[in-house]
Amino acid sequence: MAVMLSAPRGTQDVLPSQSGKWQFIEECARKTATVFGFKEVRFPTFEHTELFCRGVGDTTDVVQKEMYTFEDKGGRSITLRPEGTASTVRTILSNGLLSEALPLKLYYLTSCFRYEKPQAGRLREFHQFGMECFGSAEPIADAQLIASASYFFKVLGISGLKLELNSIGCPECRKKYHEALKKYFEEKNESLCETCIGRLEKNPMRILDCKSPVCSEIAKDAPKVIDYLCDECDTHFKKVQQYLDAMGIEYTVNPNIVRGLDYYTKTVFEFVSSSIGAQGTVCGGGRYDGLVETLGGAKTCALGYAIGIERLILLMQAQEAAFPESKKCEIYIAPMGEKASVKACKMVSALRDEGFFAECDLVGRGIKAQMKYANKIGAEFVVVIGDNEIEENSANLKDMNSGEESKISLGDSFIKEFYDKKLSAACNNVLSSLENLTK
Repeated sequence: MAVMLSAPRGTQDVLPSQSGKWQFIEECARKTATVFGFKEVRFPTFEHTELFCRGVGDTTDVVQKEMYTFEDKGGRSITLRPEGTASTVRTILSNGLLSEALPLKLYYLTSCFRYEKPQAGRLREFHQFGMECFGSAEPIADAQLIASASYFFKVLGISGLKLELNSIGCPECRKKYHEALKKYFEEKNESLCETCIGRLEKNPMRILDCKSPVCSEIAKDAPKVIDYLCDECDTHFKKVQQYLDAMGIEYTVNPNIVRGLDYYTKTVFEFVSSSIGAQGTVCGGGRYDGLVETLGGAKTCALGYAIGIERLILLMQAQEAAFPESKKCEIYIAPMGEKASVKACKMVSALRDEGFFAECDLVGRGIKAQMKYANKIGAEFVVVIGDNEIEENSANLKDMNSGEESKISLGDSFIKEFYDKKLSAACNNVLSSLENLTK
């Protein structure tokens, strides 16, 4: 029973006290997407395993160590999605979306799954906000995508993020770089971990992303990819920087960024914070001009990024960023007796139809218990109704903040009278606040 009632390791429940933070971030994500012209896409929780082996790269830690893969009843190899980009590409190819006007700009808010050691900001089930753009080879697209992430962080009220930028070139200029890397790491072959020894032949760039302290130390003096860029990639990278400069977006060129997935080409970037310890990268992305073709589509330039929502919440809490307060009950109807309960039910229904957050008793409490409950849920106003109030067709409306009471009709004019009194109370609160400020 104890096992059944605990969440699986590496997962978490989002409780009502926390869900408002998630909703705020999701609202800001959708606002950002709308402002930059991105439309939402949703895709399945699981895909055919081959999609990630081909798309993400079979030399990556994600594919080699972290995927949740199983065989279904039909004998097919299925994987819970470890990231959103490959699924987005599969979606657009499956549904012919590249025949629409380009660039095609899509975003997603989705859950992902990776078998990793659970730690702060890194869970086995985690959530991402991602933006993906298809059909533009121009460096302005890179800069605009980075600008959308920067805008998103501003909307959330996050400060102190550092944008780090690099280019890992195209397949052609990376050939020379791979040769230089291979030569460098072969001289230190005996010190590399077993995984990186395997990477040496297939993809030596993956060694740069190894989490082993020994491999990381060796990689510090490895050749830098930025020194091996061809003329076209070098020009592209310089133009990206030119556009970022024009928009006033500060950045640092970090030649050590390679990202952890094989599909990246040319521009790669990260937004990094020093406020949440070792897991400081809150956004990572870049170009993946060959991925669509790798997964069976026509050659299509593309780029995107993903932001981990759990890590984002940690960062916002560390910076004491302001989350909006949850909406409180605007009016609680407290009935006394069965007849009054029917009346209260009718009243809250009418109030909700007009958009008010209204509540009434659901568990048969006495009037004292109802008043305590109204206080607990932060009700702004309370109306107590019993047989006398129903007969007189009026009752007392109590402002729970000021304690003031006033008569209000229980007839057809109730909603209008309540709205006027609520508005009047709000104005009085503002005036009182202004008076306190001027004292």
